Amino acid sequence: MARPQRLVVVAGTGTEVGKTWVAQRLLLQARSRGLRVAARKPVQSFEPHTGPTDAELLAAATGEALQDVCPAHRSYAVPMAPPMAADVLGLPRVLLSGLVEEIVWPAGAQFALLETAGGIRSPIAHDGDNLDLIERLRPDEVLLVADAGLGTINAARLCAQVLSGWPLQVLLNRYDDRVDLHRRNREWLREYGLHVLTSVDAWWDRGPG
Repeated sequence: MARPQRLVVVAGTGTEVGKTWVAQRLLLQARSRGLRVAARKPVQSFEPHTGPTDAELLAAATGEALQDVCPAHRSYAVPMAPPMAADVLGLPRVLLSGLVEEIVWPAGAQFALLETAGGIRSPIAHDGDNLDLIERLRPDEVLLVADAGLGTINAARLCAQVLSGWPLQVLLNRYDDRVDLHRRNREWLREYGLHVLTSVDAWWDRGPG
């Protein structure tokens, strides 16, 4: 199977921290740099009739077909963890091996992103969580998206601990340098030895790789 020249997993400390927003912008910036991009959302669950799904947004950013980003049978219209959503809908169990087998990258992809679902230890399959998926994929880097406000020090440190085997960047999403708490969170996390970014642009500025 073809492997992208560079594979980055965009993960999160939890739900609603802005993983898709960050992934979109990284992909658009990569395209503006002339790179051939691809994105995958192996499985998703969502509240129906509330706007585009994560996979739809990623497909729009890359120009790929929606079913290439996320197979139709891996898209569950129930706002729960994917294996729970499958159970509610009476659909087959979601197995980690099946998700991995369905991730097919286009030949010649130079910059590829895979977005997880929920937090690092959230179940993405009946027999595995996002950490298990990352270990199967062996990405070149993990970008951990975290909120900039209250609770982020604990959440980011716990996630970083289980991701210690991978090159890791922490992005404080919605960071506002005018907010004292945001600045303090950034500095505390850096003092703990984490590589902390406060914007998507900074990911490129620090030189990926």
